[in-house]
Amino acid sequence: MKKIALIAPIAVVLGLSACATPENYETTPVVVQSAQGPVTCQLYTKSLTTWDRSIDRPAAMSVKAADAACQAEGQRQKNG
Repeated sequence: MKKIALIAPIAVVLGLSACATPENYETTPVVVQSAQGPVTCQLYTKSLTTWDRSIDRPAAMSVKAADAACQAEGQRQKNG
C-alpha cells in the first residue's frame, strides 16, 4: 500500500509535465523590425514571455540580442 501511495503522485507529476511543453503554447511567428534588420520571433502565450525567442535573425545580430528583441515584443503584446 505504501508503494502505491508513493508511486501514484510521481506518475501524475510525470504525466502532467509531459503535457507542458513549449510547443503547446506557440503562437504564429511574428517578424519584428530592428535596427539591424528583421527578426522572426516565436512567441508563446502572453503569460509566458520568458519563453519568447528568435527563430531567424540578421547574420550580424547575436542570438542574445535577437532573443531580447523577441522577449520585448512578447512583453509589448502582453501589455497591450
